[in-house]
Amino acid sequence: MTATQLVACLRCNAINRVPKLRLRESPSCGKCAAALFNGHPLALDAAGFHAHVERADLPLLVDFWAPWCGPCVAMAPQFEAAAAQLEPALRLAKLDTESQPALGGRFGIRSIPTLVLFRQGRELARQAGAMGTADIVRWARHHLPD
Repeated sequence: MTATQLVACLRCNAINRVPKLRLRESPSCGKCAAALFNGHPLALDAAGFHAHVERADLPLLVDFWAPWCGPCVAMAPQFEAAAAQLEPALRLAKLDTESQPALGGRFGIRSIPTLVLFRQGRELARQAGAMGTADIVRWARHHLPD
């Protein structure tokens, strides 16, 4: 039997069962036919957070940020570039703590930007402070489970 990965859709948040060997073959959502990967960070809200963090198997690296935060804005292009390098091994997402304060509070976010790596609803690692693309990629790969 082929090992599968549960992957949430970028557009409709439907959970898709994708064989691990096919993750790099541009899979699409079985519900809405959207691409499951696009090489860009996903903007998360509460519903998306539930689907991508709590229901999906795919590791998710979340950038907790706010639009008024200078270091957050400066890191945004670096995080974008990291998404292109890290997918489909993991998904990258941005969560605006100003528009989603309950999620920021739930995870005790005290400073921004803060990167949190999740897998199957569990926090695996956390890093506060702005980082460059190479540092984001290196940090994420270091903390990915085998």
